[in-house]
Amino acid sequence: MNKNFSRRKFIQTLMAGVAMGPAVLARQQYGSAGLPTRPLGNTGLQVSIVGFGGWHCNDYNKTLAEATRLMHEAVDHGVTFFDNAWEYHDGADEEYMGSALGSNPWRDKIVLMTKVCARDYKGVREQVEQSLRRLKTDRIDLLQFHAIQYDGDARRIFDPEKGGMRTIKEMIAEGKVRFVGFSGHMDPADHLSMLEMPFEWNSVQMPLNIMDAHTNSFQHRVLPVCNRRNIAALGMKSLVGRGLDMPGELNLSVELCRRYALSLPVSTVICGMNNSEELHLMLDIARDFSPLTEEQIDDLLATSKPASADGHLEQYKNRQGGYGCSYHNRVLREEES
Repeated sequence: MNKNFSRRKFIQTLMAGVAMGPAVLARQQYGSAGLPTRPLGNTGLQVSIVGFGGWHCNDYNKTLAEATRLMHEAVDHGVTFFDNAWEYHDGADEEYMGSALGSNPWRDKIVLMTKVCARDYKGVREQVEQSLRRLKTDRIDLLQFHAIQYDGDARRIFDPEKGGMRTIKEMIAEGKVRFVGFSGHMDPADHLSMLEMPFEWNSVQMPLNIMDAHTNSFQHRVLPVCNRRNIAALGMKSLVGRGLDMPGELNLSVELCRRYALSLPVSTVICGMNNSEELHLMLDIARDFSPLTEEQIDDLLATSKPASADGHLEQYKNRQGGYGCSYHNRVLREEES
């Protein structure tokens, strides 16, 4: 794939969000704390253009008090989208987030998202109920099926009797779940199979970064489908899942890598923010955000393309690498034994 074609594909994806009627970028606003917000797809909600990555709530041996201060600081500065998952640190991340944000006034200031690992009717019900208790809330604003990457995921979820989607529909009727989506980071084909199912999805979470643009790309294959259908695209792994040290391998700044993801037609970019310094770095990028220029796109694609050849920076796309949901990896090992 030559350089000009790469740039053209990027610009086509970027401009798809501007040219369409309910465009994400064109409808960007500013929240009360001065942080930009964008529509969360077809939900009618607005969310901050950066989201708080829940996997980091209990990371780096943070105490509950430290995590609580960090989450409160994020909300005070305009972060309104909070990510989590049933499996993160065996539920500790949901417990931390519930302690910090589960009660008012904090709860009503945020859009709370978590994910379930189960695909079956009973398992989804049990995991959602556990998440509600841990998060200390009576409803989950956005519930996603976590790590869509295993053979038969869509079939299992949509089984009319045993599938987890049946549970989700019941819990929507009960008021425990408001909106529904799915996440995954291994293969765009897995996402497309879910998007083909007979359901009006509200969100899709996917890796969007300077490496993904080159090989087996979610940006080129999945993001345009979400934009056409007004489904919220949630960006993740904007630093290729390698933390703040990743840009150094390519001689790129954290700001430029984050701006790449934010320049795409996404609702929010979910970021790991381990401490106040990292939080404010992301806040500064978001407040002063402006889309990349064509020259910056050229430079980024030229710099990142050689490193994309062997896939070492995108190990999460490797089906043999063991990446994904620990719950499913454990279940599959048990089945094999």
